[in-house]
Amino acid sequence: MSTGSQPVARPRRRSARRPAYPRGWEADVVLSDGGTVHIRPVVPEDADGLVAFHGGLSDRTRYLRYFGPYPVIPPRDLERFSVVDHHDRVALAAVLGSDIIAVGRYERIDDTPTAEVAFVVADMHQSRGLGSILLEHLAAAARERGLTTFVAEVLAENGQMVRVFRDAGYQVSRELDAGVVHLRFDLDPTERSVAVARAREERAEARSVHNLLHPTSIAVIGASADRTKVGYAVLSNLIAGDFAGPVYPVNPHHRSVRGVPAFASVTDIPDSVDLAVVAVPATDVDAVLAACLDKGVRTLMVISAGFGERGRDGRAAEEGMVTRARVHGMRVVGPNALGVLNTDPAVRLNATLAPTVPGRGRAGFFCQSGALGSAILADASARGLGLTTFVSAGNRADVSGNDLLQYWASDDATEVVLLYLESFGNPRKFARLARRLGREKPVVAVRGGRHRVLPALASTAAALDAASEQALFEQAGVIRVDTLAELFDTALLLAHQPLPTGSRVAVVGNSSAIGVLAADTALAQGLELAGDPVDVGAAADPEVFAAAVGAALRRSGVDALVVVFVPPLAVPGADFARALRRVIDGESAATTVPIVSTFLGVEGVPEELAIRSGGAPDRGSVPSYPSPERAVHALARVIRYAAWRARPRGVVVSPPVDRAAAESIVDGAMARARHEVVLSDEETVALLDSHGIEVVPFLRVSTVEGAVDAAAVLGLPVTVKVVPTGVYDHADLAGIRLDLASPDAVRAAYLDLAGGRTGELYVQRMAPKGVPCVIGLQDDPSFGTLISFGLGGVVSELLGDWAYRAVPLTDTDVADLVRAPRAAPLLAGYRGGEPVDLAKLERLIAAVAAMGEHLPKVRSLTLGPILGSADGVFVTGARISVGEPPARPDTGPRRLSRS
Repeated sequence: MSTGSQPVARPRRRSARRPAYPRGWEADVVLSDGGTVHIRPVVPEDADGLVAFHGGLSDRTRYLRYFGPYPVIPPRDLERFSVVDHHDRVALAAVLGSDIIAVGRYERIDDTPTAEVAFVVADMHQSRGLGSILLEHLAAAARERGLTTFVAEVLAENGQMVRVFRDAGYQVSRELDAGVVHLRFDLDPTERSVAVARAREERAEARSVHNLLHPTSIAVIGASADRTKVGYAVLSNLIAGDFAGPVYPVNPHHRSVRGVPAFASVTDIPDSVDLAVVAVPATDVDAVLAACLDKGVRTLMVISAGFGERGRDGRAAEEGMVTRARVHGMRVVGPNALGVLNTDPAVRLNATLAPTVPGRGRAGFFCQSGALGSAILADASARGLGLTTFVSAGNRADVSGNDLLQYWASDDATEVVLLYLESFGNPRKFARLARRLGREKPVVAVRGGRHRVLPALASTAAALDAASEQALFEQAGVIRVDTLAELFDTALLLAHQPLPTGSRVAVVGNSSAIGVLAADTALAQGLELAGDPVDVGAAADPEVFAAAVGAALRRSGVDALVVVFVPPLAVPGADFARALRRVIDGESAATTVPIVSTFLGVEGVPEELAIRSGGAPDRGSVPSYPSPERAVHALARVIRYAAWRARPRGVVVSPPVDRAAAESIVDGAMARARHEVVLSDEETVALLDSHGIEVVPFLRVSTVEGAVDAAAVLGLPVTVKVVPTGVYDHADLAGIRLDLASPDAVRAAYLDLAGGRTGELYVQRMAPKGVPCVIGLQDDPSFGTLISFGLGGVVSELLGDWAYRAVPLTDTDVADLVRAPRAAPLLAGYRGGEPVDLAKLERLIAAVAAMGEHLPKVRSLTLGPILGSADGVFVTGARISVGEPPARPDTGPRRLSRS
């Protein structure tokens, strides 16, 4: 794969001060086949590597790149290729091990914002997506250096390279002249170019996890015959699980381990190795890694502890291990991992330390904690929850929950995704992936470490406050639970029963007390009752009990069914369960109405209520809970998720804005100070105006007569308020006087607020009375920009009645945000009040969201009070601060993070 022409010297702009080596351009990237490569800027020391790279190219590839034979790089060109200024001439190398396998470069044309771009990929590494990756990273570097346009010349016969540019998502113009295609495109990311890059990233990272979970051969390094060693446990579990491929024990002190021939080193294994499980002391892992790199192992799973959890030195060793592995094309699970599980009958992979694992099911499980992983697997097995795959990532130095989300999105066998998270490495990416996945498959997450992050995860964890985390889960549709018990309760229902189509719940049982308890819990969870609870009585026989259940399923207006059962003394409970199973199997409604039960005190799936086709209970099995409260709570979570999933996805709101004017205002303000700066009144009004947001007219005055004159200009009645930093909220009304209808009232208010002295105050036209609201925008360094909304007033502030969403917002997000606060009914005319024009309020929020998305230098914004009424929404106060934005994860070209 190659593009470009014979190198020609061009006049170029000489920077008085060239940038230093741009270390921020370095990146580890996953290729389309799941392998990894390291991208970095070219340096003069790469001259020999470039010569070797060029020498390894085929004649055909050289011809396509240079439009001629070009068998040897002349010294003059070699210097141009290897000595760049990282500004007007930029070159990036893709490195695998110590070898350069691809090079991309651009060179500015004269003093214009346009550069010519070209790249070439080694023959044996073509079709791995390197061309697209280099183009992404070169475009990002060019934008950073002030360039706006790329041009390229490609031979018409080089269709593969033409497709790289065409499929990148940019608006590409093409001209054909004498067998050469001249390409030109702007570098600003488009909605399509971002979507293309993310789709490629998701496919590549999903493929890398697929490689991990579908190895064809495994080496257990540190395999042991000592039952107390982890190397014994993982080898035994692989053998007992009947792994579909060969397992190679590696132990330099034994010729065989557990009857399987052993090898002194992984390099002595005659065949290829897909997955190496490392169970040696941490001090020996470095040597093991070197041997695995020599062997060409695809994935390394490190069970060994003694890394990030041990402090600074351990974290350094962990980071060094991952860096070396990625640059050689390898991914790493762990360290301090429990292992990985794949119950696919064609794979039969149990590379974990867990002695008990569940059967084949429909749920995928990601867990960070190795110690907790064994308990999770045992609990899933005991409850009858089958799994497709399980990954315990330990310190999560490389492979993370985000990687698994991308894999499960493409895995048809996985229908439910379960997460035990102790930290977030890249929350913004998590939200994007979970939101997309949640539309197809439910995601249930329990969040551990909310108050303290484990030392092993601290270096790769992003700080996330409660508001950000709330927004992350709600907006992504993730079913958030507080405990593992709640996670399993919810997972059992999702894995075995259909999603409900509404919130109307019927209750059938043989105990009125327990039935009422279930009904009360349903009402407390915001569900509706589909009629009074049905009590068949304690003396009812199995057929009567089952008939009542069948009647409830056939009843119209029932979206879900709760079956509560207390075992009678005279008849075995199993008889009731079998009768219930028979009637459910005979009712077509059972395929659309989810059923939960409290049966026989069983926690999980009673055998009599299970449907089996081999392995764990199958879809259609009825889960049982130890109490009606737990059953209904699980049902309520699933009903809320189903409602979220049924809502329209919405479209990203894009109100008209004057971006050029907005950027000019922000840059002008930032020129006044090095750090974050609060905009002046004039700048605030102008910036809001650039986004179509009007502030109720006001004037700033410094004398009592000036206040009277201002009131005359603005028109009575007016408001007089003190001057804080900017036109700002006065929720407690301590510094504000309202509805001043005469000059004398204005004069008195001025003197009162100024304390009898001359001082600056605001005089503002009186806005129509309405419900006070506040809109906020805050920049979260790990998550991005959050929009907050709440009703104004001290009580709302005291109760923390705020709703949050992360930009970009869809129209559905905006509508949800307005209605999310507990006090939101006031906006709809609660108790006869006048309803607010919600459409205008939503447009206002959309405008603020657009500012947050397109102006990352806006670090915080508060609009309030906003007075909403049937006449519209009126912004009476605003405060905006701007500053350099922090680096945001999940933006820019594709790259692996330490997550």
